[in-house]
Amino acid sequence: MHSSKSLSILVVGAGHCGGRTVQALRELGWQGGIDLVGEEPGLPYERPPLSKEVLSGTKIPEALDLMGQDAWQALDLRRHHARVTAVDTQAQSATLSDGSILHYSSLLFANGGSPRRLDIPGADLPGVLALRTRADAARLAPQLAPGKRLAIIGGGFIGLEVAASARKLGCAVSLVEGGPQLMGRAVPKLLAERALALHIVRGVDMHLGVSPLRITQGEAGLEVELSSGVTLQADAVLIGIGIQAGTDVAQAAGIAVARGILVDRRLRTNVPNVYAAGDVAEFPSHLSGALLRQETWQNAESQARVAAQNLMGGSVEFAASSWFWSDQYDYQLQVSGEPAAASQTIVREQEDGDVLVFYADGVNKLVGACGWGLTSRIAKDLKLARTLVERGVIATAAVLADPATKLKSLLR
Repeated sequence: MHSSKSLSILVVGAGHCGGRTVQALRELGWQGGIDLVGEEPGLPYERPPLSKEVLSGTKIPEALDLMGQDAWQALDLRRHHARVTAVDTQAQSATLSDGSILHYSSLLFANGGSPRRLDIPGADLPGVLALRTRADAARLAPQLAPGKRLAIIGGGFIGLEVAASARKLGCAVSLVEGGPQLMGRAVPKLLAERALALHIVRGVDMHLGVSPLRITQGEAGLEVELSSGVTLQADAVLIGIGIQAGTDVAQAAGIAVARGILVDRRLRTNVPNVYAAGDVAEFPSHLSGALLRQETWQNAESQARVAAQNLMGGSVEFAASSWFWSDQYDYQLQVSGEPAAASQTIVREQEDGDVLVFYADGVNKLVGACGWGLTSRIAKDLKLARTLVERGVIATAAVLADPATKLKSLLR
């Protein structure tokens, strides 16, 4: 048995999940080496505020750091500003873009992904932007000002959050979504319609069921030609159509991938001593066993801790309930649990257009919930709904649908 001092854990990806993993390794008593590899400069940070507080100027980018500089130094790790270009699972080594070779006792892929590219002419023009990193936010922020015009391609969470931030700053916004509703399959139609109505009231020019054909540089800025025959004029175009999981290096190393790097409940890949977590991992749901890949803050946060324990030789299963949120203007949307595993949907209309939707299985056990409403009014109920799902509470549709039912009473 080696002493942990002579061993080294390699974490590929220095974002939220990678950063939390190395923190957890030290907290859990790992005394061996830690190599943290990532291309982005600076310290690991949280991404959700990029589309909201950072763009609107209420938070400085450094406020997103997981820990301060001194706390990082105390972790005593080797930080490599580079990219992993190849992994040799036999030799248990990784080659970096700067030519160096690192050896590992166990390896974690926590390298997330990169924004999906739009495959149309003009998608690479200057002024066509994505939002994934602090550098991306710094490029986009100057475009969100009165008198500026922003065209957003993609009606998912990033697109809608940026639309809300841009409108608050007085920027003219057009949004194009190829599907029939906003936020795709992530939320029920009812909630998507409420969000659509809010964005229209707040002045966003919406184009649903339409795709961009080409982007050209016109005399007065960029022009986005749509399949509907409309041409949008813009100073900047934001592409927000999801991320492509960073599976290339893993796949070339003989590690099984599908929509992400495939792992079991312990976040192990099909190769010994190699794990994956966060946005890049495709894992079995503890509720239904269905394979999920989740690009959420909560997933990065909770899988990091499980990964750290198992990288050190533990055998902990990941069993956290899924949860994510989206802030748009002064409204919030939340989804928890696994709505796809439900056999019944229960709608609970609350005051002033706030709405909760519960998902239950055949025996009235809650497996998911989502809600939309004014943040100041609905935040408490969203938190209660999430707790009900996490505890697998059993309640009838009639009880859940009745706004007079106090959700707190169902926790007893």
